[in-house]
Amino acid sequence: MFSHLAAKAARPTAAAFKPQARFISASTKAAATPQRIQQGSKGRQMPPAFNRATTPATGVEATLTIRDGPVFRGTAFGANTNISGEAVFTTSLVGYPESMTDPSYRGQILVFTQPLIGNYGVPSSMRDEYNLLKYFESPHIQCAGVVVSDVAEQYSHWTAVESLSEWCAREGVPAISGVDTRAIVTFLREQGSSLARISVGDEYDADEDESFVDPGQINLVKKVSTKAPFVVEAPNAKFHIALIDCGVKENILRSLVSRGASVTVFPYDFKIQKVADNYDGIFISNGPGDPTHCQSTVHNLHVLMETSQVPIMGICLGHQLLALAAGARTIKLKYGNRAHNIPALDLTTGQCHITSQNHGYAVDAGTLSSEWKEYFVNLNDGSNEGMRHVSRPIFSTQFHPEAKGGPMDSSYLFDKYMEDVAAFKATQAVYKDNRPSQFMLDILSKERVGVQPEPLATAA
Repeated sequence: MFSHLAAKAARPTAAAFKPQARFISASTKAAATPQRIQQGSKGRQMPPAFNRATTPATGVEATLTIRDGPVFRGTAFGANTNISGEAVFTTSLVGYPESMTDPSYRGQILVFTQPLIGNYGVPSSMRDEYNLLKYFESPHIQCAGVVVSDVAEQYSHWTAVESLSEWCAREGVPAISGVDTRAIVTFLREQGSSLARISVGDEYDADEDESFVDPGQINLVKKVSTKAPFVVEAPNAKFHIALIDCGVKENILRSLVSRGASVTVFPYDFKIQKVADNYDGIFISNGPGDPTHCQSTVHNLHVLMETSQVPIMGICLGHQLLALAAGARTIKLKYGNRAHNIPALDLTTGQCHITSQNHGYAVDAGTLSSEWKEYFVNLNDGSNEGMRHVSRPIFSTQFHPEAKGGPMDSSYLFDKYMEDVAAFKATQAVYKDNRPSQFMLDILSKERVGVQPEPLATAA
């Protein structure tokens, strides 16, 4: 049941645990928490724990510099370090812990349009009955930096264990407050998403182009994808889903296991077509960056659709990769769609759903072949929001049906996917119990492997 290919991939490589260099200033290095060697079973030494923590930058002047654009001066909070990335904005009113831990934001400086951020603090890393993070979408902050108009130094919420500033400092993520976020968003809407830099202390020279790291030139999916398979077990599972991890959110996994499917999560470039017959369905997750960086994934999906009839569902980047595998093209949007209130029209029913989104690229619906139909369309900008195969159980959405922080209007799409999985399994001439064996459950990790964030300056 559990193929030798999957067993081989289950063994993490040495590179998955290779300590990463940290891009921090000399003053910050002295304040950083020292790494400690952990003792493993039978006295073996474990790799040093990755730690990006710095002393908090409290009351220090900071600068947000947009390349070829304006400079905004404010006050630093969070980590005492400098970073650069792509400045993007979100209009979401709630859910900053979920947004900041969403792997789709890797390499981006996240500008919040909500005037006050941090008022309900940051919850703990508590896990639920499925061993999934209850309040976060991944184990670490994924965005490169944070920009807010006003940060709440005092917080109040029954789940909170620390402030936003303390969390950012512990995770090594710099942030700036006291800036005109309306002016920043106006610039980004007019000029498009732009490279930017947060500098704590001295202002950075905007003419030094080498100080700006462009995450669009980096295969970000490789950075956020698990380095070896792991499994999330569903109690009394009926089905077994193979998920291609391009930066999967915890609530996508939860949405599947809560519907009775155990999920084995594979690295983004795993040859999924080799093991597809051992699963009841294939799922392609969300993730960051330009989908054209993932050519190996696109090839594997193309072969998969040519050789297997298994049901497939994709979300966000998964939707774009599926479209590329089907021969379509993707385009980069001017400033992307990042919000909890974007209307998407279901072209099969005429119903409009309010959706959560986080993406900078979209599928060019005009390049879809005759085997595919457009499924959803964005009612704000007319961009594609989904596609479906005309005869096979394959569909995908650009938006997030599982949105943590809401809305949940389109969560029924997970039910549709599970109905496709059940129907496919019922049509098989010979019944196959694809549920994970005890051997598989024993040897695979129960959570992501080797996905600690690293500064992009050292990751290119």
